Amino acid sequence: MSVVDKIWSFLGVVEEDDGDDFIATPSQSGKPATTNNVVSIHSNKMMKVVISEPTKFEEVQDLADHLKNRKQLILNFEKTPPDVAQRLADFLCGTIYALDGQFQQLGTYIYVFAPNNMEFSREHHSLMRKHGFATNSGGNR
Repeated sequence: MSVVDKIWSFLGVVEEDDGDDFIATPSQSGKPATTNNVVSIHSNKMMKVVISEPTKFEEVQDLADHLKNRKQLILNFEKTPPDVAQRLADFLCGTIYALDGQFQQLGTYIYVFAPNNMEFSREHHSLMRKHGFATNSGGNR
């Protein structure tokens, strides 16, 4: 309240405003409103998939780090020695278990390891077979 308003109020010309009429909210006062219960629906803007053909066990720590960073792994063990492939798979299965993820074998030598923010669904394969999409390409039906 300014000095002039106080004088007018003292003389009884204008009623004194006690400030109860206007309640400033954060958006009206120029300050941004903040809430603690806002959750982003789109937390992962871009999903990353790492495709690898490991040949030695020393690569396992980098592969496990990808899983820890919530990236999906597709591994091809075709060129990996069988004993090394077994050790790699065992280590990554333990990593996936600790991270509440999952893994799937896609082929004889191909595996997918996914952290808990991803989910596998194999139902579409049966739908593709049902509609004839999984038949040999180039052949007659």
